[in-house]
Amino acid sequence: MRTITPNKIVLGGCILAFGASFLNTGFLLSAGISVSHLTGDISRIGSGLSPINHAEGDLLIKVTLASLGFMAGATISGFLLHHPTLEISKPYGRILSSLGVWLIISHFAFSKVPLLSIMIAAAVCGAQNALANRYRGVVLRTTHLTGLFTDFGIHLGMKIRGHDIELWKLLIPVWITISFLLGAVASSFFFLHERSDWLLISGIAYILGGILWSIYKRTGRVEQASSGIGG
Repeated sequence: MRTITPNKIVLGGCILAFGASFLNTGFLLSAGISVSHLTGDISRIGSGLSPINHAEGDLLIKVTLASLGFMAGATISGFLLHHPTLEISKPYGRILSSLGVWLIISHFAFSKVPLLSIMIAAAVCGAQNALANRYRGVVLRTTHLTGLFTDFGIHLGMKIRGHDIELWKLLIPVWITISFLLGAVASSFFFLHERSDWLLISGIAYILGGILWSIYKRTGRVEQASSGIGG
């Protein structure tokens, strides 16, 4: 029997964070827009709305489509999974592979219809972020870090106060942040070498990741650990 322990949950979160950061950095470098976290871009729009020029108008369209895409992706995840808490029985593998297919579509749309590509990629990030945003009292955010830092601060403060906080709850933000940084570095490396297939590679990686998880889940009886950390 295979038990899904907190260690394995953290590893999965790190892999997803790497992928989201790779994707987001690619769009930041190629289109000047974030598809995984939109707060900064919306703030930029708000600060330049009066008067608005052509460049700001173009950014406004991109941010609007990215925001709508992100919301649509999260809505689709909510519809398919109908619960924000991590449940091993849910079809995460199939959904992850489906997101990879959409990223491949986004790749082929990027050169001809970049706005559509941005919206698709943002929808993928929204869907990913909503796959499971709660695990045993911890916020699981794999497309941006603000919620993780907040959660880290809360648990650290409780730990200092003397509450019994498990170590893995403090380490989740650390490991996911490192993974997010590595994803950004990897994506930047592709651009330094003028690789235009970064989005295609992202899609293939998501498809393979979903297939591997489905195989892992089906080749052994998988259950979710109720407590502790290990494995």
